Amino acid sequence: MCRLRQLFQLCTTGRDAYAVGMVSYLHELIVLLFRNRSNAAPDLLRELDVDVPDYDQVCVESADLNDLQPAEYRADLVLILAQGPNKVLGVVVEVQLSRNEEKRYSWPAYVANLRARHRCPVCLLVITLEESVARWAEKSIELGPGNCCTPWVVSPSNMPTVTELQEAERNVELAVLSAIEHRNDADAAVSARITSTAVVASAGVAEEASRLYLDLIRTSLRRIFPTMPEVAMTRDELREYFKDPDRYIKIVKMEARDAAYVAIILKQLAQRFKDVPFWVELNLNRAPWTQLDAVAGRILTAQTLNEALSPLS
Repeated sequence: MCRLRQLFQLCTTGRDAYAVGMVSYLHELIVLLFRNRSNAAPDLLRELDVDVPDYDQVCVESADLNDLQPAEYRADLVLILAQGPNKVLGVVVEVQLSRNEEKRYSWPAYVANLRARHRCPVCLLVITLEESVARWAEKSIELGPGNCCTPWVVSPSNMPTVTELQEAERNVELAVLSAIEHRNDADAAVSARITSTAVVASAGVAEEASRLYLDLIRTSLRRIFPTMPEVAMTRDELREYFKDPDRYIKIVKMEARDAAYVAIILKQLAQRFKDVPFWVELNLNRAPWTQLDAVAGRILTAQTLNEALSPLS
């Protein structure tokens, strides 16, 4: 968890550090989610219509997938499904938040090396949060004449929606993944209901796992809904905040309206004053509607950026 704390601190040290740190932090959290419940990976493979063989245990394997050559290959997570003493399927789990052409060379190596090590079938499961990344990741990787490696890819378009609390409590990890995958859904009401269900279910598990899952939901949604409850809230307070999906849906719609208003104000500020520091967006996101309205009314008449933003002080 020390690595996570370092990444979280990096997220708050500046604009560039925020962008890099937040992506790394989110990546680490998603990997931990699959590590906490290794059955989440085969469950997702079944959702993708993969014929997963019968198994009675899942073991977390070393993520080092080097062969005898000096090149270093390390996957995010490696799982081995076994039935009794027999290994029936290896699963390489990769969390891919952006395009990386190097992966199209290393992914086949992960699969081949794991297959050689354990003498069993192997598949590659890629978790993405953006459809553009998913379209890139799902393309078959040509290895040579007649040979290819094709990843199984999870994205918002094929991630199941978990909206019933009973289902979420049975499989909290998939409920959390459903919440972050569907955070940008066009139907804000559905997205809000998925999030509400995941938060309430997460608040009911053991303390350490609960904090991890709640932080994962909060981190993935913060850029969309900046007034998400802070980490300082207790689990009981979070459960109370989210337990009424209809009330939370209203909050989400108000946040979406405010976010759209902030985007318009930022565009106008940029046209009027050219360079707008990154902290302006942060301050506008925290401002109530009355202050946003006051800033919008001053953009055309203010002589300086600070004058236009004076209602925020």
